[in-house]
Amino acid sequence: MSSGGEGSRSGGEGSRSGGPDGDTGMPRVVVLGASGFLGSAVAALLARRRLRLRLVARRPSAVPDGAVADVEVRTADLTDAASLAAAVGDADAIVHLVCHRTGARAWRTDDDPLGEWVNVGMVHGIVDTLRAAPRARRPACVFAGSASQVGLTSRARIDGTEEDRPASAYDRHKALAERALLDATREGVLRAVSLRLPTVYGESRTPTAADGGVVTAMTRRALAGEPLTVWRDGTIGRDLLHVDDAARALVTGLDRVGELVGRHWVVGTGRTTTLGDLFRAVARMSADHTDRTPVPVVTVEPPDHATPADFHTFTVDATAFRKATGWEPRVALPEGLARTVGALARGRAVEGARLRGPTAL
Repeated sequence: MSSGGEGSRSGGEGSRSGGPDGDTGMPRVVVLGASGFLGSAVAALLARRRLRLRLVARRPSAVPDGAVADVEVRTADLTDAASLAAAVGDADAIVHLVCHRTGARAWRTDDDPLGEWVNVGMVHGIVDTLRAAPRARRPACVFAGSASQVGLTSRARIDGTEEDRPASAYDRHKALAERALLDATREGVLRAVSLRLPTVYGESRTPTAADGGVVTAMTRRALAGEPLTVWRDGTIGRDLLHVDDAARALVTGLDRVGELVGRHWVVGTGRTTTLGDLFRAVARMSADHTDRTPVPVVTVEPPDHATPADFHTFTVDATAFRKATGWEPRVALPEGLARTVGALARGRAVEGARLRGPTAL
């Protein structure tokens, strides 16, 4: 997928940069969910290459600065079968990042019909579209799965060889979607790779691509001077992967599809951080931007909607993926947290200045 060169860029619904439409000899790569937190990071990497890049999402996607690719921005409701087919029918490669989450519970889907359609039905729609499309070669598809699909494993480190026992609706949806893509690969419809990611965090590239994860949520509280609450004793652990490293892994999946095709791979840092240690680090770093003492981290009882999976800790062993591709995480947690907290602090300062308005002389 990699190539170099120069191009122009533009933005807006249905907009396109570069030359006229048609067969340019460059591959067409479609990013579904391109306006999101992870999607915008993937788009930024792919935009540096000479290819035809179609960024598809419900909201308009920002064209990455300095784009070399021929970029098309398409707003579409991908729950509509015709819109989905139009988005992927002519693709040489697809990065599938769309998922449905329920309300403020960012990682949850519950068992609502919309969640199942978005998370599972959309994959079947992609497969049906590509099965019906006459083409000489099968498009590549990289799917963003979740490391938690494994369920409540007894292993302290997971390497992708475990038997899956998904313990939540979200993980069941991810597992069903992954299975559909891998079945279609064996059928010869496409060439799919599933990369199961751990907790992804980091700074957002645009206001519309805000991260709804735990690091951002706790940083916003700390910057506002609010205490940070951690369940029980704070020893629940998470493998925290910076969004830049997650995006590189997904693009690496496209580049190395020949070696990776037809199975899932777990991706992570190999290090687990307890939520108590994470929140204390966020409190300290936020205090550097507010000139206040760090907000306290207090333990609380879990809410009623907590599930056993919420208290499950494991570390991701990505040795197999690293050996197959050469990918390594580059952003260490202290650097990633500092970048995330700094970006949110700057954004908060800008918003505060906007609300105050001009200062009279």
